[in-house]
Amino acid sequence: MKLFLDTANLQFIKKWAPTGLIDGVTTNPTHLSKEGADPTKQVMEICTIMKSYGDVSVEVTEQEPETVYKQAHAIAKLASNIVIKVPCSKEYYEVIKRLVADGIKINSTLVFSLEQSLLMAKLGAAYISPFIGRLDDIGVDGLHLIGEIRSMLDLYEFESKLLAASLRTVSHVHGVMLFGTDIATIPVAIFEKMMEHPLTEKGIEKFNVDWQKLGVKKFP
Repeated sequence: MKLFLDTANLQFIKKWAPTGLIDGVTTNPTHLSKEGADPTKQVMEICTIMKSYGDVSVEVTEQEPETVYKQAHAIAKLASNIVIKVPCSKEYYEVIKRLVADGIKINSTLVFSLEQSLLMAKLGAAYISPFIGRLDDIGVDGLHLIGEIRSMLDLYEFESKLLAASLRTVSHVHGVMLFGTDIATIPVAIFEKMMEHPLTEKGIEKFNVDWQKLGVKKFP
């Protein structure tokens, strides 16, 4: 299973990319807007940092299908490790088909159903990104959808990778692991919480106290 960071923050990407824990980055217009920098320069710098580590998903911001198609090509030219995020909307299906035919890797984003996932797999999207947290917000079990998509992709032997997105809690990450997602894209705050457990800290404290009782000043 691969882990992506869901952020456009250079500081966090520089910190975690070299550790071997991160296999890619996903950005979106909201992330780039929060950084307040020139988005083209920001994307190029992220891609440079991630060049040896993995893909960077960058979302189109145009609305009309033909301008989306042209923008996707322009974004893809910024770096060799860019994947283009295109919303899973019926008005963009032909655009996705054309981009895939052009050899551009597509991350189909804003996916909320098994049916949408099937259509994106048939179009050849490299990644299919269901949004777990947003489904939970409307009372739908997002984790159950991950299991359904996993079964569908395996049953029909599609090559698309399942990329679980909109993960709000460590429990979400736990759930998508059990349901067999290929990739989880995780906000930095959740990623760092995955490293923590209160019993780990208590255990360290106990070992330190016991070691001090031994009175050894040098070991080994």
